[in-house]
Amino acid sequence: MESYVLYGLAFISSFIFIALKSAQQLHVVFKHYYLILPTSMLMAICEVYVISTTAHNGWGWIVLPIGLGGGLGSLFSTWLHHNFLHRN
Repeated sequence: MESYVLYGLAFISSFIFIALKSAQQLHVVFKHYYLILPTSMLMAICEVYVISTTAHNGWGWIVLPIGLGGGLGSLFSTWLHHNFLHRN
């Protein structure tokens, strides 16, 4: 697989994985019980991909797209939750 495709997939999967982790935490805090289990299942899929990609490619530049994807995913998830699910 080409490195730019690998880095792109690592970024996207890390973005989704960390966004789901942030959403999971917010679902627990705000007692959105019906969203906890589906979020956990999606997290498992992304986590396996991110870990296997890192294990297969080792340390190196792969850390950059995974870190950026995770940070942006957390920001996006928090913004999304605040604007669409959080009720005052």
